[in-house]
Amino acid sequence: MGEQGHTMTDQATTAPNSGPSVLRRVLVVFTPFALGYFLSFLFRTVNAVIADELTASLGVTAAGLGFLTSAYFIAFGLFQPPLGLLLDRFGPRRVESALLLVAAAGAALFALGHDLPTLALARAMIGLGVSACLMAALTANVMWWPSERLPTINGLFLACGGLGAVFATTPVRLLLGFTDWRGLFFGIAAATVAVAILLFTVVPERRAAGAGTLTVGALLRGTATVFRSPTFWTLAPSCAAIQGAFLAYISLWAGPWLRDVEGMDRLAVATHLQHAAVAMVTGFALFGMIADAARRIGLTPPMVQTIGVSIAILTQGAMALDLGVPPLIGWILYSFFASASVMGYSLLTQRFPAELAGRVNTAVNLLMFIVAFTLQPAIGWALGHFPVATGGYTVEGHRLAMLAVVAVQVVCVFAPFVVFARSGEGKAP
Repeated sequence: MGEQGHTMTDQATTAPNSGPSVLRRVLVVFTPFALGYFLSFLFRTVNAVIADELTASLGVTAAGLGFLTSAYFIAFGLFQPPLGLLLDRFGPRRVESALLLVAAAGAALFALGHDLPTLALARAMIGLGVSACLMAALTANVMWWPSERLPTINGLFLACGGLGAVFATTPVRLLLGFTDWRGLFFGIAAATVAVAILLFTVVPERRAAGAGTLTVGALLRGTATVFRSPTFWTLAPSCAAIQGAFLAYISLWAGPWLRDVEGMDRLAVATHLQHAAVAMVTGFALFGMIADAARRIGLTPPMVQTIGVSIAILTQGAMALDLGVPPLIGWILYSFFASASVMGYSLLTQRFPAELAGRVNTAVNLLMFIVAFTLQPAIGWALGHFPVATGGYTVEGHRLAMLAVVAVQVVCVFAPFVVFARSGEGKAP
């Protein structure tokens, strides 16, 4: 689509029921953003499969490896507040296509790096570059789809993007039979440039009425409105804690857990991570539909989300306590039910004006990446106190670390309901 097409749509407002047909929206809006999110999830989770190769190349400790991986989360998280302002001011198409070029440069630098500082800088560039992939799409979905369809549309989008996590498991391991991790990252860099060009040239422009004239002061006042809302603080901590803990494991520490606790080799680890990723994708796709069906029996979407994340916490706790859950079943159940937490994005955006959609989504994402960034090196620090002579960490160390993560999630999911119920403010929606 040429510049004329973009100019013609610049004045469009957020009227989700108007405009292109459903098929056209899927082809020119949904699919390009889904490809970007595919790459984001691939970047986010690939280190779990190549962790041994990176450790052998760099000779770093568990805490150092955790910091290397979490450099992605640092840059990603720090950029969330300005990202929300940019999305609401300039629109998702322009912001994401520009940032993906930064991610491509980071991937190329990662492929060229030979020391920890260089690789950490590259991971930070990647984190910054893909920081808009989910938020831009969720903001665009608010503009292009009816509000009652958002949980389903967001879920299907997340499922498509989650295929990147699936690709980051066994397929990546198979690719490493033909190239090394450096060649892998060069290939991902090229794919990222291609998706950036696709987004900029194909996706129509659609922004909220008056978005192009918003002042910085108005944008910041909208951000303050989000963070002052009791509704935000009732729903956001659950979403952030469950997703942050899940990312801390699926993007790094699930691999060492399967190796040390379950005694698996590299291929078995990659296979189990692939099954977990498929379960996550399935959960993304189904939970919006489950919420729609649950309305018929009187369960609201927030209730469905709370039930789902509670089952995820129970499953993770059972694995940590060694209650006899087979590893394949445990990681599949945990991944599937943890995906219920992402319903928080659509639940929150429906409770704020459409022009605040970018800032609402990035506010939740900021909290989520604070959790992920904190937990990744913290788990590595804890495991560093339980080394074994042959490499890796003791079973007891892994179990204690996971129990601590479970405790954090319990507090974040249930404490807001107790606090606001006692204060009489912001009842659970």
